[in-house]
Amino acid sequence: MRFAFAVIASLLSGAAAAQACPEKNLLYWQAFPAGGESDLSARHQQLVLKKKCPAIETIIQYKPGAGGGLLWMQLNQLPGDGLNIAGINLPHIVLQPMEGTVQYRTDDITPVYWFHYTPDALVVAESSPLRSFQDFVRAAKEQPERITLGGSGLNSANHAAHERLDATFGIRTTYVPFKGTGDMTTAVIGGHVAGAMSYTAFAVNNKGKVRALVVAMEQRHPLLPEVPTFRELGIDWVDGAFRGIGMPKSTPAEARRRMSELWAALNADPEMKELAAKSGFELVDVGVDRMESFMNERVRAYTEAGKRMGLGK
Repeated sequence: MRFAFAVIASLLSGAAAAQACPEKNLLYWQAFPAGGESDLSARHQQLVLKKKCPAIETIIQYKPGAGGGLLWMQLNQLPGDGLNIAGINLPHIVLQPMEGTVQYRTDDITPVYWFHYTPDALVVAESSPLRSFQDFVRAAKEQPERITLGGSGLNSANHAAHERLDATFGIRTTYVPFKGTGDMTTAVIGGHVAGAMSYTAFAVNNKGKVRALVVAMEQRHPLLPEVPTFRELGIDWVDGAFRGIGMPKSTPAEARRRMSELWAALNADPEMKELAAKSGFELVDVGVDRMESFMNERVRAYTEAGKRMGLGK
């Protein structure tokens, strides 16, 4: 795969810098329906990439199903031409194969760049009578399994967080999986489920319609200053979901490196930083150079979590 180089001006310093751009349009495949955090992330990247590489388009394609597993099991069937990329998620790509109902293995996925992290958050509708996390725990203990919490997919970050919530606080709630956050949003706001084990981004992007009760961060979220952290409640819980891009295994190493460098440039762009902050995303930068060590550590941690959920037996 050959790439052309375009020169762009730096918004901060005004200095010119060489930016590797694909010669042809990118196909950016999404494993979840439109309207969720993965889609929002892709739209942000599409916007900033158009500014950096005006000669090409980033065409977003949707192939939802099986909590993301439908696209991921077909990822290696896409052309390895350096123009096909797919949204990937952790811990999904570790937990789903452990459960055994998807037709791919974690090793089948070739991550190229992890670009952000969204902390776990327990959320209810703004109209909910549950005004605090203490209210939630009290109600859950009084009505075992009666409280329903939505989440994106089975054996996903939301599912794992739900199981952790119940185990940590000695409660029994019912997890309701949705195809994606878009579907779940309608259910939460409409009162079809009592709440959701979701992310800070969900709470931020639906502020005024939903209310976060607690977040899994080291410190309170700047856009949710009234919401306590689990650590404030005495629980050492700082976790969530990572989002990134992967490419087919047949993609040459040099093409994967160039895409990793392009995504690093997107993350470094001031506009991307602003969009991420407004949406509740915490940017991270894990490219091909750090990928092996990062994945080894994440796979180990999520495998242990999966075993606690009863997966892999």
